[in-house]
Amino acid sequence: MDLKDKMKVLQINCTDAEFEDFISRTINKLWNEYENDCMDERIIIKNKIESLSISIPNGTVGKAYQATFAIPRDLVEDYWIEGVGEAGLSYEIGEDSACTIVGVPEVAGSFNLELAYKYKGWVDGKPILYRPFPITINPDPKSLWKNIPTPKDTEYYQPDMDSVYVKVETIKGVPQKDMVAASQRGRSHAHEGRPRDDHFRVEYLEDSGWYIMAVADGAGSAKYSRKGSCIACDTSVEHCKSFFSDDKSLHDFEEYITTYKNESGVEYQKMMTDEIYKLVGNAAFKSYKAIETEADAKGVPAKCFATTLLLAVCKKFSFGWFIASFWVGDGAMCIYDKERKYFKLLGVPDEGEFSGQTRFLTMPEIFKDAASIYSRLRFSIEQDFTALMLMTDGVSDPMFETDANLNKIEKWDALWENITGEVELTDDNTESQYQLLKWLEFWSQGNHDDRTIAILY
Repeated sequence: MDLKDKMKVLQINCTDAEFEDFISRTINKLWNEYENDCMDERIIIKNKIESLSISIPNGTVGKAYQATFAIPRDLVEDYWIEGVGEAGLSYEIGEDSACTIVGVPEVAGSFNLELAYKYKGWVDGKPILYRPFPITINPDPKSLWKNIPTPKDTEYYQPDMDSVYVKVETIKGVPQKDMVAASQRGRSHAHEGRPRDDHFRVEYLEDSGWYIMAVADGAGSAKYSRKGSCIACDTSVEHCKSFFSDDKSLHDFEEYITTYKNESGVEYQKMMTDEIYKLVGNAAFKSYKAIETEADAKGVPAKCFATTLLLAVCKKFSFGWFIASFWVGDGAMCIYDKERKYFKLLGVPDEGEFSGQTRFLTMPEIFKDAASIYSRLRFSIEQDFTALMLMTDGVSDPMFETDANLNKIEKWDALWENITGEVELTDDNTESQYQLLKWLEFWSQGNHDDRTIAILY
């Protein structure tokens, strides 16, 4: 019995046209009710999806990216993410319905990712719903920095980078300590095509066995500081070379060292300090006077050549290593021994009157009296050590962050591990100077000053 016959049983009489109209009206009414019900369900689920807290962090070009969020299974039959490929990413959906977006973005920009989903109760033919969520891939910060060569017609021009390796020949089959040093123009200077203000010089005197090391950081605010740092290093090292080349000076100095090693007492401490004053103290003072001479010739104040100076001399004796130093300005100079978990600073960062300032070799108060110079002198006798390191604040600031951290062995351990992870500090490695120069390119947010380091190892 079909529907029309059942209607007759119920004494509903209609023409064929009325029957067709009834069927059409009834189906349309039911379909509209069905569509409205589906739309209500879809809107409810869509609103719930829209209210979900899906916020993924921005990424950075070249840096591994990962973000995870979950979509409740009671709301969706299935879902996927569209647009991730354009951002250089991919995604995985786990059994717990959590979605993990991963990858290493290669292109910077803003991308509109979309959550595409089939809502609960979805059947074939119903629309796929979407919820957009943007992501920004930031450029690699390093790529934003320009590297404009310093014009060669710049007054007091010096190359944008420099490095050197000093090999010391094996003695009776025993490897000797070598030296390596490197200096890299900072990103802030390179971005504007300005010259490197740091300088260094290292020497080994084969006839006497003395090592001489100097690094200097020209003040960024001083017009000719690059020349000041050069004069400071060259003059101080030349003074020490001249001192050690004089047979009497060398003999007397080494006799004082031996006496100091074998004796004790305040008088021997003072005796040794006086001799250190004659060597590295005078080396620093001569550097100051040489800068004054250059400034006078230029017709400008000496402060236009403002620079720091870290100077060290050392030699291995039968009883151990003797090290002496002079330090003015910021940066760091340290004897470090990895095995013994030991370090000794050869001075302190030299802050000025206000926080964040530093003192410079060109300031009159540095040499106002003997006490001022003596306060900057250090000497030490060590059985052995892993390295003697001198560095400008372009290295020490990002590696230690605060002056207080210079007094933490774990920070020196971390620095040494960082360096030796890229620089092979082994005997006769002539490539170490280039490895060290490459290491100086390390990235540290907000630290883009010139970087210079010299290592005896």
